Amino acid sequence: MGYPREEMEEMWRRWTAANEAAEAASDWTGLGDFYTDDASYTWTVGHHGQFAARGRQDIIDHVLVFEMIGFEGWTYPYEKVVIDDSRGEIVGYWSQVTPFEDEAGRRIRTNGLGCSWFRYAGDFKWSEQLDLFDVDDVQGVLKKLNRLGLLSDEFKARQQRYIDGTAPGSRFV
Repeated sequence: MGYPREEMEEMWRRWTAANEAAEAASDWTGLGDFYTDDASYTWTVGHHGQFAARGRQDIIDHVLVFEMIGFEGWTYPYEKVVIDDSRGEIVGYWSQVTPFEDEAGRRIRTNGLGCSWFRYAGDFKWSEQLDLFDVDDVQGVLKKLNRLGLLSDEFKARQQRYIDGTAPGSRFV
């Protein structure tokens, strides 16, 4: 189903502004307002398949709260966007930038771009989001940060919950 181009461009402006505000505050919960009650949010987890959150509250609790523990100060700037108003879909390409610097004074970041595919539902809300990114690249950055002693205790505790199988919403499809 298509939507007016101007409406989808306005949705993207609102979304990116809210993301920038979330990054600045290290509080992602406000992004929950951009999802329909029955929205789905999935992302790749390498050979494990995909993580899935179903419904706005599940997205808030598991994606925007639990999954962001330890990522305070990280930014995810959108580098490119493709809007398909005839299908009601948007793809945004982003990078992952840590707040930490390497030995040369450059911000430590992932090497490639990730992307998010969104299905627009009208009324300035998403009904679906799928994130695609290089899991090995992200793990490499996290290993580097760990070697440098830059991962917070909160992040390590969150990761341990995955190892223990007690992470909320840790379900794969």
